[in-house]
Amino acid sequence: MSTESSEIRHLLTFGGMRAEGRLAAQLWAAFLTIGAFLVWYLFRADFWMWQFIVLGLWYVGLMWFGIRWPAFRILFLTVIGIAAIGVALYQSGYTAANNVLLYYVLQSNAMFYWMSGAILISAIGYYRYLFSGNQSAGDWGHRFAWITVALGFAGLAIRWQQTYIGHPSWGHIPVTNMYDAMVLLCTTTALFYLYYEGQGKNRGLGAFAMPMILVADIFLVWVGVAYHQNQIQPVIPALQSFWIKLHVPCEFVAYANFYLAAMVGVAYLLRERAERTGSALVRRLPDLNKLERIMGSMVMFGFLFFTAGTILGAVWAAKAWGGFWSWDPKETWALIVWLNYAAYLHMRSNKSFGQHNKGRKLAWWAAISLVTVTFCFIGVDLFLGGLHSYAKL
Repeated sequence: MSTESSEIRHLLTFGGMRAEGRLAAQLWAAFLTIGAFLVWYLFRADFWMWQFIVLGLWYVGLMWFGIRWPAFRILFLTVIGIAAIGVALYQSGYTAANNVLLYYVLQSNAMFYWMSGAILISAIGYYRYLFSGNQSAGDWGHRFAWITVALGFAGLAIRWQQTYIGHPSWGHIPVTNMYDAMVLLCTTTALFYLYYEGQGKNRGLGAFAMPMILVADIFLVWVGVAYHQNQIQPVIPALQSFWIKLHVPCEFVAYANFYLAAMVGVAYLLRERAERTGSALVRRLPDLNKLERIMGSMVMFGFLFFTAGTILGAVWAAKAWGGFWSWDPKETWALIVWLNYAAYLHMRSNKSFGQHNKGRKLAWWAAISLVTVTFCFIGVDLFLGGLHSYAKL
């Protein structure tokens, strides 16, 4: 039996787990199976082929994450619980204008501001841990990173319900302007950071990930206040598409991993310098080989989702504009990003790419690529426009 087949069998049979962990994983599998069945039963008359495929992909993805990463199960249930309270209040006829809980806590904008506070505290905690070795600060940074993710995803779920308040035809997934997009970026990036932190058993990288997320969050607050993008508006016809629910999540999983890879690249360079100078940072960051592997894994995972998202975007473009590719500025820069990371992965696997200081070269590459990704994600919308200028300020 191949190694891959053995690993799949090991996962499906909950092998290697203690009795309590096995029971929890089995309950998780039963919970997701019942949930997927209920979604199919309630909406099967409205579903068509792609929606059944999406349901299946979500089922497999959530199953895998929940079994491989037990903390994800708690997060998922927490997000559902918080979102269910907010959605129930809105569906009962309450609004932020007549309900204190909604006004201060459970309306989406309030949750995003609470999320901003959690990001700030988390960034400070991780930063203190890295540079002072204060373990308690690192623990608080870790806890508030989890709070960030829970508030962000729950807030997005509640915001989805809020989009139906103005008029039923307004209802849409909340990823249609820069404000919503930055919320999703902050939340998704924090989630993937926590996953990699759990795999690596090291909190030093939080001092790179969470401050970067804090910068994105400051931009989020700014576009919400200065340009009123925190107000829900009807979306243009081109965005009223099923494909937005596939294309956008794939792209944001990719962006999150590319941004994290850039920060790991910076951490690699600082760790390398710390080894030369004898700095205490050596004790709080993974070794160079591990940092290079983490960075490579992030780029690979992001590249896979960026490829899938770009293909799905081309299918959407064909349906919306009549062609798969039009050399729109966003499409052109997406191709530049794709080629950049394709070259990175090629050079990483290429033995002729100078084994001497190879890790340093790749670290610089990942860090500098932050500019390319950011311009594709934000710069094109702000400065170049084109068919994809939905998030223009």
